[in-house]
Amino acid sequence: MTTTPRILAFAGSTREQSFNKQLVRVAAAAARAAGGDVTLLDLRDIPLPLYDGDLEQREGLPANARRFKELLLAHQGLIIASPEYNSSISGVLKNAIDWASRGLPDEPPLACFSGKVAAIMSASIGGLGGLRGLVHVRAILGNINVLVLPEQIAISNAQEAFTPDGALKEPRQQATVERIAQKLVNVVSRLAQ
Repeated sequence: MTTTPRILAFAGSTREQSFNKQLVRVAAAAARAAGGDVTLLDLRDIPLPLYDGDLEQREGLPANARRFKELLLAHQGLIIASPEYNSSISGVLKNAIDWASRGLPDEPPLACFSGKVAAIMSASIGGLGGLRGLVHVRAILGNINVLVLPEQIAISNAQEAFTPDGALKEPRQQATVERIAQKLVNVVSRLAQ
């Protein structure tokens, strides 16, 4: 008996008109079409304070950090569209990862990341499409026991990349995002057997 792969998709941006939110929606739709059960999350809906060890010791994990951890635990795969901030990962995404990496009593280390499979991508108005930031996303996720698919995509000139209905204008880019999402669903499905 096989179970439907559960995929959590989110962008590392809280900006309303974020290009990475547009990109993650394209990937989420492709993962659904490939048979995945996809939850689309907006990090804006779970605001978190900056990680502070003293705050954690005094008050424990904030409610939204627990909520994010629960979502991660309930899904086997991740689609992350990460903006590039100064050649690296966004503070919002790094902060969410940092809070979720904190263990609860009687919880194995990195419980909500270990064994997950991730597809990463980026969209940027710059010429490299956020590629430099993806290097850091890949390194961080790999270090916390997430298997990151080797395929990725970085969409340059993102201000011109999307149609009014949210698809990618360039058919090859659209096909690449769809292929990455399908591979994620397939890998998660195989690992669950």
